[in-house]
Amino acid sequence: MAAPSDRELSDFVLGEARLLDEQRFEEWLDLFTDDAHYWMPLEWGQTDPRHTASLMYEDRLLLKIRVERLKGSRTYSQKPRSRCHHLLQVPRVERRDEAANLYETWTPMHYVESRGDRQDFYAAWTTHHLVAVDGRIKIRLKRVDLVNCDAAFGNIQLFM
Repeated sequence: MAAPSDRELSDFVLGEARLLDEQRFEEWLDLFTDDAHYWMPLEWGQTDPRHTASLMYEDRLLLKIRVERLKGSRTYSQKPRSRCHHLLQVPRVERRDEAANLYETWTPMHYVESRGDRQDFYAAWTTHHLVAVDGRIKIRLKRVDLVNCDAAFGNIQLFM
């Protein structure tokens, strides 16, 4: 695959959010590399997910388990099912390293998660570390930095 253009990288990030909003979780999971991580830091400016507690730091296996749980008929915490809505600014390509096959985007967003009569609102910045694999763009790391990361949270059911 030729190096993806800035537009292709931006469209990829927007498409990823749409898959989540449409609850197409298995297709969303397929966007991740085998060694990928989904990270939501607990501290402002956190640099290490392994030696500092995080709200979430999940590898692909844990993401797959969460996807399976969400589609399970015995997942009573999802009756009624949670729904979400991403409102993204245009993703900005922050880094292009074609020699290393690494592309980084940064996207400010608002995220709403709703279940029954409860609706939770979050503001965040999302960083994607992307690579090209077999002609497709894939996520190696998705980092979601919540503006109020140090607040007390209830259960975040879906993926931001």
